[in-house]
Amino acid sequence: MSSEPTSPQLASGGEPAAPAPTNTNANPGGTADCGPAAAAGEPLIALRHVNHWFGQGEARKHALKDISLDIHPGQIVICTGPSGSGKTTLLTMLGGLRSCQDGSLRILGQELHGASREQLAQLRLNVGFIFQAHNLMMFLNARRNVRLALELHPRYYGQDMDALATAMLDQVGLGDRGDAMPANLSGGQRQRVAIARALVARPRILLGDEPTAALDKDSGRTVVELMQRLAREEQTTIIMVTHDNRILDVADRIVIVEDGHLASPEQEAAFLGRMRDPGH
Repeated sequence: MSSEPTSPQLASGGEPAAPAPTNTNANPGGTADCGPAAAAGEPLIALRHVNHWFGQGEARKHALKDISLDIHPGQIVICTGPSGSGKTTLLTMLGGLRSCQDGSLRILGQELHGASREQLAQLRLNVGFIFQAHNLMMFLNARRNVRLALELHPRYYGQDMDALATAMLDQVGLGDRGDAMPANLSGGQRQRVAIARALVARPRILLGDEPTAALDKDSGRTVVELMQRLAREEQTTIIMVTHDNRILDVADRIVIVEDGHLASPEQEAAFLGRMRDPGH
């Protein structure tokens, strides 16, 4: 999507992040214990004067610059802006794939400035990810790929995870392709499997990097309607990096990132007006 670093395996400083644990310190309900929950009415995600850099010395790049932002439970936020502007860096930080180097980042009531790998791994148990490159396990069929997300959560251990995975595949229009290997699926079908995997465990936070880019109009609309329902019924917070003007109507807020900065509310409003103008 952009020239900025995007590897989901990197944490702060460019070091490999530890994989999310299967069951470590999870509570009996299966949701990770990420510290005290935010009080009612407080944002689920709160950034205050967040900065992020890549590299060292003269090659050091200031990727995020003084970012302050509140995102509340059940909100659908679309993040857009030029390639290389910092959008994916911001998204990976919100998902616990990078720690906060400077400023304050609170997610689910926990401060993540300088968070350890263990803290970030616990946060990731509450997050569903839809990556642009889908990141499917090519040696597993579609059903097993979706089931992987359920296997991270103890609350699903006594349930028929294959049936739950098949039901979610059905909701993205692939109920009859559960046995298909990724190599035998089209690019759009692989992306729908990845979306089903992100949604099946009903995460507290859903992050998508161009989640509808590989989908046709009908499939894209089906997916965003699923996301809308998740936000409305379960107060899932959804943040999508996208340039897809077809789905702007689902957003509660559109955040614009340019050269590492957030646009002003007035710039956001003007951008939204242009994007929703039928003559644009």
